[in-house]
Amino acid sequence: MHCLACIHCRQTYSPDTILYTCPACGHLLAVDYDLDAVHISRSDLFSRPLSVWRYRELLPVTVPPVTLSEGGTPLYHLKRIGESIGLPHLYAKHEGMNPTGSFKDRGMTVGVSMAIQLDMKMVACASTGNTSASLAAYAAAAGIPAVVLLPAGKVALGKVAQALMHGARVLSVAGNFDRTLEMVQELCISHGIYLLNSVNPYRLEGQKTIGYEVIDQLGVVPDRLVLPVGNAGNISAVFKGLSEWRDLGWIDSLPMMTGIQAEGSAPIVRAIHENLTEVIPEAHPETVATAIRIGAPVNAEKALIAIRKTGGCAASVSDDQILSMQRDLARVEGIGVEPASAASVAGIRQLVEMGAIDSDERIVCVVTGHLLKDPQTVISQCNPPEEIDATLPALLSALRL
Repeated sequence: MHCLACIHCRQTYSPDTILYTCPACGHLLAVDYDLDAVHISRSDLFSRPLSVWRYRELLPVTVPPVTLSEGGTPLYHLKRIGESIGLPHLYAKHEGMNPTGSFKDRGMTVGVSMAIQLDMKMVACASTGNTSASLAAYAAAAGIPAVVLLPAGKVALGKVAQALMHGARVLSVAGNFDRTLEMVQELCISHGIYLLNSVNPYRLEGQKTIGYEVIDQLGVVPDRLVLPVGNAGNISAVFKGLSEWRDLGWIDSLPMMTGIQAEGSAPIVRAIHENLTEVIPEAHPETVATAIRIGAPVNAEKALIAIRKTGGCAASVSDDQILSMQRDLARVEGIGVEPASAASVAGIRQLVEMGAIDSDERIVCVVTGHLLKDPQTVISQCNPPEEIDATLPALLSALRL
């Protein structure tokens, strides 16, 4: 059993009401469960495959889910990078190994399933790329139409290709992401279309399973969980999910939730550093990490709570630091991620240099999207292939053998 509850005034609403924010006060909503009605132990879950739906008793879906076998992503021990920065217990949870190549699939399997459960006939989102790719794929799997709004010229080519190929109606808006989100919200409210941006509390329910899997794979609660922050849904969702496990008595502590943003798009970092009660939007966000190029994070209120209640922190990194870590992850650890994903590990490197992290901490960085999401940025950093004659001497000469 669950209901929708305002995180500010605590007003509750029926679970089948189509709401995205609280009608009483305008603040964000969350899905509240009757945890006393959860009649399963954490050990019982281990008989199921590692996936989003392993944790179905803590998800709101009651119909057969729309699923593409999402979740169960690998957890890598970053031995070489960890050794180079003095962190022997540094890990990366690679969400780029989901079906469409990003963590958004966790949210969409739940969000699109809820659209079916609520008898909605069309779904829509605004996106910096990954949300659009995921929504298009899951809408196709569900057999319902999808509308995607993208900020013109601000979305990586790989993500646009996915949204187009999966059959979504893709529109390019002459404005930034924040304006695009306003437009799609207006569209959904006025025309009865189901909004699946992260302002939808049901979508975040799927994303919270990242935290569940981390603990199941690691065997313990990490000291620190680090996530790139754009719209701030992911860090909020993981905090909520682990808080539920704590309330169930399945864990007895929470990791320090740590959010990393790009320097050109860091309103949450500013709010944490200046101890602000609200985030001041960044009017002109800019970063090479297109997935987190967001100036007005819709889940900022939840993210500030997550960071502050766990004794976590927030930091910003430059585009050069992001791209440097993207290369290091690929060349030192063999892990290919898009730029925004590398921000989490780049942020940890910076926090170590600042003396803000203990060397014995067990740290898990969530890397959120696959290398192939943004091939243009990858190619721009690398030397082009060297062209040689089709002879063995030419090959040996090129290899200096």
